[in-house]
Parts: sequence; structure tokens; C-alpha cells
Amino acid sequence: MATKQVPPASVAGQSYVGPFIIITSLFFLFGFITNLNMALVPHLRKVFTLGYGWAMLAESAFFLAYFVFSSPTARLIEAIGYKKTMVVSLFIQVVGALLFVPAARLVSFPLFLTAVFIVGAGVTALQTAANPYVTILGPEHSAPFRLTLAQAFNSIGGTIAPLVAGSFILKDLGENAPQAVVAGTVRGPYLAIAGGLFILGLALAFIHLPAIGMTRDFRPAQEGGPALDHSIWSYRHTVLGAVGIFLYVGTEVGLASIGVNYFLQQGVSVAATHSVLASWGGFGKGVTTLFGLSDRVGIASALVSLYWFGALVGRLLGSWMLTKVKAGGLLGAFGILATLMLLLSMLSSGQIAIWSLVLCGFFNSIMFPNIFALGIAGLGPLTSKGSGLIMTAVVGGAVIPLLLGVLADHFGIQHAFVLPMICYMFIAFYGLVGHKPNRTVA
Repeated sequence: MATKQVPPASVAGQSYVGPFIIITSLFFLFGFITNLNMALVPHLRKVFTLGYGWAMLAESAFFLAYFVFSSPTARLIEAIGYKKTMVVSLFIQVVGALLFVPAARLVSFPLFLTAVFIVGAGVTALQTAANPYVTILGPEHSAPFRLTLAQAFNSIGGTIAPLVAGSFILKDLGENAPQAVVAGTVRGPYLAIAGGLFILGLALAFIHLPAIGMTRDFRPAQEGGPALDHSIWSYRHTVLGAVGIFLYVGTEVGLASIGVNYFLQQGVSVAATHSVLASWGGFGKGVTTLFGLSDRVGIASALVSLYWFGALVGRLLGSWMLTKVKAGGLLGAFGILATLMLLLSMLSSGQIAIWSLVLCGFFNSIMFPNIFALGIAGLGPLTSKGSGLIMTAVVGGAVIPLLLGVLADHFGIQHAFVLPMICYMFIAFYGLVGHKPNRTVA
């Protein structure tokens, strides 16, 4: 049956402020869970004595779920709507989070990966529903602004997650700690996450959200009509947007996942990082005290947190910049600057290498929301299919980190940075040239 987006203006007297606030809280949630999962890479390396390539399978399992479940989620949205899909996604994540308990107790690498995959399936469904829902909550021309602002809350969750990981999962238990004890550090955090997700899922089920995403009551485009007959693959800007998301997510995740080990390798300074946190005043001191950042591993985790904090700052600043600059131009500029920062990290060492990589987080900030919004622009009734294709491309988070880990095992982390540099250069191309549609849906 044909479906079509309902223009926001068609819902008389509807206010979108409340729904927007609710959905942005979900962005915080999947930002936190996604980034906490990245802490499993150094954790699994320690528990199972793995190389970077094998440890990166934790990222591959998580983001493989995007490839498997994004398109089915698009069909689920058409069948039950955005809100119910988001509720279902939260309960799927509950199941995955609970699986970490037996995985830790049995010290089973396959069960860890299974738990990660199921959590990833829930996050996939949540993202596939939440991202287009935010773009629909208002005029299309301001969709990049709304999605960038919502993604800022994703970054807040992502900033907190490495600090939680450094305090509770990656804590130093000593060289002779039993394998089961080291593996068991994940139980508490993931039990707490399961409880929170369950409560949030119940709450969301009873909250009113406007059903503006899909309707079968308004359908000028009938089955077999000219718009719905078009394959989503015929829209070049959407396909290139999917490639951009593939490369962006893989790069962002890969750099964050290998960040702790890279910072330790570059001689992370406890004193220097404490000095930076202290410069933030009471907040920085509070972070140091709350999360117990007193050893090199904790400080390396804090630097990964700063990487994500840069994304938060960039998204907040980017929301304002998008009122002054076109989304494509800003995306191109940030892609070029991220390439230069990574090149600097490759060609330097010590604190310069560390902080230039941390700064990549800032330039990552506006990439996802702008690629996504530009990729689904002008799709009309094909928006859910475009969203499904683009979210499927998040499987880049399964592929690029794995390749980065393999390169790091063979050539060292710094030489492996050639791969994410190529990814950034494509993103710059998409922002400057590739996002321009060759066709739109009337």
C-alpha cells in the first residue's frame, strides 16, 4: 500500500517542541550505548589477549546489525509507525544488555559478540526511526539544523560513556586478576542499562507523539505511480550519501575504538590531562573525582571522552553555523580539516599526535546529520526507503574499524590512519559536490 509523508503544516495546531525534546533524549541514549560498546575493544583485548583485528569484532558485531536490520526496520515503520518502532527497539536493547551477564560469567567471546549484536539491532531500529522522525518535525529546509541539534545530545551521551567505561569497565584490577573477574566488570553497567531501557520503553509507550511520519489516508502517489515506481538506487545523492555514512561511521568508530591504545602508545600524560580538566574549573575537577581518573588507562579513556566532547561542541556550534552556511559547504570544509588533523597526528608524536586526533572529534561533529539530511532531501514518499538505505550503510562501523585494526596489527596504528584519511576525503567531496540531487520526487 502506498505511503507518503505528511507535511508538518497538514497537522493543524500541532506543536513539535515537546516531541522534539522526547526524541532528542533517545539520541542521548543511543549515543551513550554506542560509545560504551567501543570500550569493549580494549576490554576484550585484555580479557581474551587479542590483537586489534580480533578485538574490533566487537564493533563489527554491533554495526553488522545495521546492515541486517535497517531495511526491515524501514518496513516495520511503514507497518506500525515511528513511535511503536522506537518502543520495540528499546525492548530489543534490554534483551541484549541482559546477555552481558552470562557472557561475563562464562567468559565467552562468542556470547559477548552475540550480546553486542542484539544491542546493535535495537539501536539500529531506534536510529532508523528517530533520525527521519526528527527531520519531519518541521520544515524540510531546516531539517539539517534540527538533526544536528538532536545529534548534539547523541554526543553528550557519547562523551559520558568513555568516562563510565574508564571507571567501571576498564579499571585496573592488577596484572594477576582472574580472567572471570576482569570479564565481570561489564555486569553492573549493563544491568543498570537494561533497567533504564525497560523503564524508558514503558514510558515511551504511553507518551503521545504526533503520527506525522507515514499515513495511508493521504496518498496522491498510488501504487504503480511515477514516484513510487522509482528505485531508491536511482537517486544519486542518496546512494552517495549512503557511501558517505558508511565511511564516516567507520572512521569515527574506528578512531574512538583504537584511541585508548593509541593514546597509551603515544605516552599519554596523566598530569597534562588533569591540567586540561582542571582548566574547566569545578566541572573538570568534578569529572576527575567522580570517575576516578587517576591512572594512565583512565586518562586515556578521558581523552576518548574529549574526542566525543569535541563532537558535542561542534554540533552545538554547527547548529548555529547552519543558519549562516549551506550544509554542503560546511560538510566539505569539516571533511578537509579532519583530513589535515589526522595527517598531523600521523606525522607527529606525543602530545601533538594525541591532541590532533582528539580534535578530529570536533570535525566529525556535523558529518552524520548533514550527510543524512542531504541524502534524504527531496525523496517525499520514498523517505523511509532512503532512510533505510542510509542506515544500512552504518555497517561501515563493522567494516572500517576491522580493516583499521588489521592494518594496525601489521603496520602500526599511525600508518593505519591512511584508511580514515581516505574516508574523510570522500566526505569532503560529498559535501562540496556529491550531495547535489540528480532527481527529486515531486
